[in-house]
Amino acid sequence: MKKVEHIGIAVSNLDIANELYTKILGTNPYKTEFVDLEGVKTSFFQSGETKIELLEGIGENNAISKFIKKRGEGIHHIAFEVEDILYEIKRLKDRGFKIINETPKKGADNKLICFIHPKSTNHVLIELCQEIK
Repeated sequence: MKKVEHIGIAVSNLDIANELYTKILGTNPYKTEFVDLEGVKTSFFQSGETKIELLEGIGENNAISKFIKKRGEGIHHIAFEVEDILYEIKRLKDRGFKIINETPKKGADNKLICFIHPKSTNHVLIELCQEIK
């Protein structure tokens, strides 16, 4: 694992959250996009080397909407940048971690992603992400 790539925050309204984080960080999001496969709208802020991803679920049948309904808005996941996502999936599986999606999928911000189930990480959803080259 190379570094914390970003912190994902579930929000009910992306426009309102973008205004809030623009005020807090003193900068606008550098990217906003719709991730059809996940059913979410996202925006990314960067402050130094730290990135924040805001996620709003579109409709009811997606992970973010379900998360907010169950737990409310807040930190959804911590993402770690990896050099080789397939290697990391195998390494972590071999060490007993439950991987939610063993086949990486295309996520936001030009990344391949997979998630480690929170039941095997002290209830923290962890995302692995690799830059698509």
